[in-house]
Amino acid sequence: MRSGSIGRTLLRRVRGLPLLLIAALVAATPAAADDFRTPNVTTLRADWGAALNQLRSELAGTPAVATEFVFSGRRGLPAYDPRRIPALVRLNGISARFFPGIGRSAVPVLLPFDIAALLDADPKAEPDPELLARVQVGFRPAEMFDAGPSGYDAVFALAPGGDDMPPRVFVSPIEVQITGSNLVYDIADPFGGRGEPVKALAAQYPDLRRFIREGYVRYAFTRFGIAYVVSIQCLDSVPKAKRLACRESYPVAERFLKALRLAGGRPYRPRRDIAPATAERPAAPSPDFTYRASGDIIANSGFRKQQGRPDATVYAQMRFPIEQPPAYARSQSYVPHRPAVGAHSPYAYPWRDNFCESRSFGVGQCATGFGHQGQDIRPGACLPGQADCDVKQQGVVAVRDGVLIRSPKQQAVTLQVNTGREHIRFRYMHMSPTELDADGVLNGRRVDEGERFGVVGNYLDRPNGTSRHLHFDVQVFTPDGWLWVNPYTTLVAAYERLLGGRGREVAPDGQPVESEVSAASEDVTRAAAARAGHDPVDTP
Repeated sequence: MRSGSIGRTLLRRVRGLPLLLIAALVAATPAAADDFRTPNVTTLRADWGAALNQLRSELAGTPAVATEFVFSGRRGLPAYDPRRIPALVRLNGISARFFPGIGRSAVPVLLPFDIAALLDADPKAEPDPELLARVQVGFRPAEMFDAGPSGYDAVFALAPGGDDMPPRVFVSPIEVQITGSNLVYDIADPFGGRGEPVKALAAQYPDLRRFIREGYVRYAFTRFGIAYVVSIQCLDSVPKAKRLACRESYPVAERFLKALRLAGGRPYRPRRDIAPATAERPAAPSPDFTYRASGDIIANSGFRKQQGRPDATVYAQMRFPIEQPPAYARSQSYVPHRPAVGAHSPYAYPWRDNFCESRSFGVGQCATGFGHQGQDIRPGACLPGQADCDVKQQGVVAVRDGVLIRSPKQQAVTLQVNTGREHIRFRYMHMSPTELDADGVLNGRRVDEGERFGVVGNYLDRPNGTSRHLHFDVQVFTPDGWLWVNPYTTLVAAYERLLGGRGREVAPDGQPVESEVSAASEDVTRAAAARAGHDPVDTP
């Protein structure tokens, strides 16, 4: 029997089986040498009864306001029907004036936002910086707020000063991020779960952990069965005027955590865990695209000569981040930048991973805990006589529909995706901050997949600070918050879709690695994806 017939027969047999059983069948199918897998994701279920109890408690101190909220709704309706919980409908209606879309969050939204104090001061309050400063314990209006089926993310800032805050050396406002997520990515994480309690917060957050990881001080805790992480970007070093030391951020984070109140959200239909499956890839071969295996970094290029981190996970089915092919994923630090042609050129296949290449950045997925965080990519070279090519206008595009996270003057642009099956971030670097500011590439801007929002640049602390390339990386949400994962395989799969052809893995000696596309595996995966696509996921 031909492999295609086997696949169709297997598909008929598994149709209607639970997704986890389908995933088990996929796992039992012999994998090809270059099989790519989707991530394993745990889905958390929110305890909305506990959330309503907290809201009732928060309103109790202001009886005149508490009477505006009705906690008993119509009986006989599904638990996710808003008519069962009028108090949440009322809460979302008020909070949406300040945090648009808050009712889309599938988890209880905790923010430094005192709804009782707001309504007590002005029942018809509209966004006003002075009023918000009072009900947000001094934090400015949200720099960014985004909510959806996997939870919510927000960024607030606190300016220096204030009689009730200790003096600090750092002169700029301190940005505080918070994420609440019902999706937790299961990654091999040898550094995960560590941290110390914070005595001043122990009564309010019994399981809270404080730890410094991957450039952020983080406060992780569980509430209503959901994972929350508050984080501030900082350096574990001495305080300086233009560099925030983590120790100076502690009072700001504690102020933020003490002020958290229930601000909105609503129940969704329950969803199942998302099991890994074989990632979708083109069947037809590409005539020329080749790549080395994930984890195969240049010898001795890792921190303290560490090896790379193999990871065959495709973390998202995404569009490739550079607008036009060809593009070359290769090291920018350990290969010569001239000539423009030849096997050692940065403008040549095969691609090569450099996620764990030596840098001073914290990366828990690398053996020593330090690495590059992402992958360097060069667009194709402009060759002599190529009139239609301008190296200063090679476009960078959104890899998915999502919302941007970026404050003015920042070097990095982060694209966040929040759906019923993904809570993931993609970061782009080395574009000109001045041009990004002028083009409105700032917090809260929504972009569509494939939308151009910048050009490949060479900015690293200053113009011409590095070679002209795009640094691209991926973060997924875990119990420790947002962590870097190796984007290399995800980029290979995205580039294959852009080309319309499957790349060929090559060994260190340049010979192709034998692989075989399993039709049965593809059909079973397609069946699993089809069933997953019919899982009920509410949209407001």
